[in-house]
Formats: sequence, structure tokens, C-alpha cells
Amino acid sequence: MKRLVTGAFAVLFSFTAFAQQTVSGTLKGAEGKKVYLYSDDDNNPKDSVVLSGNKFSFKVPSTEGPRVFALILQDVNNPLLLVSGKESLQYTLEAQQFPIASSFKGNEENKAMQAYQQTFLALVQKAQNLNAEAAKITGDDEAGKNAFRAKASMFNEDVVNTGTTFIKGHPKQLASIWILLNELRGRLEPDDFQEYFNLLDKPLKESRYGQAALKYLHSVKGDVGGVAADFTQDDVNGRPVSLSSFRGKYVLIDFWASWCGPCRAENPNVVKAFERFKDKNFTILGVSLDDNKTRWMGAIKQDNLQWTQVSDLKGWGNEAAQMYGVRAIPANFLVDPQGNIIATNLRGSALEAKLQQILK
Repeated sequence: MKRLVTGAFAVLFSFTAFAQQTVSGTLKGAEGKKVYLYSDDDNNPKDSVVLSGNKFSFKVPSTEGPRVFALILQDVNNPLLLVSGKESLQYTLEAQQFPIASSFKGNEENKAMQAYQQTFLALVQKAQNLNAEAAKITGDDEAGKNAFRAKASMFNEDVVNTGTTFIKGHPKQLASIWILLNELRGRLEPDDFQEYFNLLDKPLKESRYGQAALKYLHSVKGDVGGVAADFTQDDVNGRPVSLSSFRGKYVLIDFWASWCGPCRAENPNVVKAFERFKDKNFTILGVSLDDNKTRWMGAIKQDNLQWTQVSDLKGWGNEAAQMYGVRAIPANFLVDPQGNIIATNLRGSALEAKLQQILK
């Protein structure tokens, strides 16, 4: 399972400590299957139960302030997100509708988290369909690629509109900053991200998730100017490649994956920029969030990606992606010959325009 949020960031003030919280309920249609409890900063489950008599119950670990946890139903990709607190939570669920509860007893934080998941359910399904569609497009199917790019662009607009509308209506709930970090980062320009962050109540801004948002804003606004952290991963032939080995060149660190529809739609723009500027002290280091080498290599060939590609094949747990705070792809970082980040998330014509500016 991918980590649920951007990682653990130091909290700069004290919170009320929450004692253990009970999360329980009924889940019909999945008798004998396992339900897992995950925290937002660990790839390993905190606990698990086998459904018996359609019932489950967990004790959520004590936390300093509200934290996001998830219930994962065996063989279902979409998690049920919940927020730790003082009140017990009770859900009535059916396997076919998981993670949306037919009834729920709990506090406003968790009502908002359920509302978020309900609101985004259609988009989750659409994303799955788009990723499946992208996997079927052949490398020479230009008409198919163009049609898919239009769909991917419309999908991103839907995500932004849905997410920002939710945030405006729920400025006090943790679900809003969760959406900002996990759904909208990478889709919003930094100034727009800042605008919606500013709409949130002070306790959210000062929470561990608020600190994550501020760290992200600092990296992309305050900025650009910071040194790009070095990392080493294996290329397609199993040879280790370090970012620092490209020192002296402009390097675009490009985070993508074979299963990511928007990434595959963006790849032709990246290919075009590479072909235009590869002889002007510019190159690209592709970092894949794949966990299947065959699919990864197939996508490289299909999309004609001629530059160095690396991956640790840990999917969303990719260590370089974790290091750079990547939680939405495609994402990229432009690094100058001295190793400083000078731009981020350059997409479409913006990438060529920036390279034209610096590589005269």
C-alpha cells in the first residue's frame, strides 16, 4: 500500500494527546476477508481482523493531535479514510460500496472525510478507467494519444474544480488539507495552492499536514533556489545512477509511471523538449513509480523515452519520490548545472519555454 500522506514532518507546537479510539462496525458481503488498519506514515498495517459475522473492531493508536488512518478491505484498492480523535466511530458498510458507508456515527471531522470520499468516488473510478485506457494505446496511435490527452486534461480540471469547491465549503476540516496535499498538489500552480491553503483555519495550518503544505510551498516558491537532494537508483540494466553524476548539466528530474494516464499523455511534450535541447547541455533523468519492471520498460519503448530512466520498483514508496515530496504525478524538477532547483512542474509548452529562456 502506498503511504497515505507526504510523510512525517516535525510538529512545531504541542497538541492535545488523543487516547486510544475505537473504530467498529459491520461490513456485509466480505465474510472471511481481512480488513487492515494503516496509519498515514507507515507502509505496514497497524492491525488486521478477519470479518466474522460481518463485524470488525479496531483500537486506533494514541496520537498527538488528529491523524489520518485508513481501513483497507482485502482486494479493494480504495481505502476508507478516518481521522483519529476522542470519539468512537461506527460504520455500516457493504463490500460493493466500500469505502462509502450507508450509515455512520462519529464526529464532524469524520463526517467530512466520508463526504470527501463520496464526492471523489466518481473521479477515482474515472482515473482507473483512464489508466486502463492509456495502457491500451499503442506507440504509433497518434489519434488515440491526442484523444486521450484531451480526456486527461478534462479529468484534471474536474479534480481541481471538485477539490477546490470542497475546500471552500469545509475550511475547518482536516479532509480539506488532505485534498490539498493529495489531490491538488501538482495540479495547482503554487500561487493557487497558497490561495487555498490560506482559506484553511489556523489549527489546520499549524497541524502536521499544514507543516507539510508549507514545506511544499517553500520548495516550489521559496524556492527554487534550494539544492536538489542527491539520490541513487538502478537504471533499466540494473546499473546504479546518481543524480549528482549529471552535475554540470541542466537536468529535468521527471517523476512518472507506466500506469499513470496523465504521465503518458504528457510524455510527448517531454520527448519534444528533449529532442530540441539535448545538444544544449540539457538532459532528463526519468524516475518511475512503477513496481513492475516489464510494464515500466514497455512504456519506455512505447513512448520513445530516450533519456536515462531509473526506479527502485517500489511504486508509490519510491524513495526519491518520498525525498522530493511527490504525491501526484507527473511531477518534475528542473536542476541547474550547480545542482540547484530552478523550476518545478513544467508541463506542456511551459517546459520548452523555460528551456528556451535558459538555454539560449
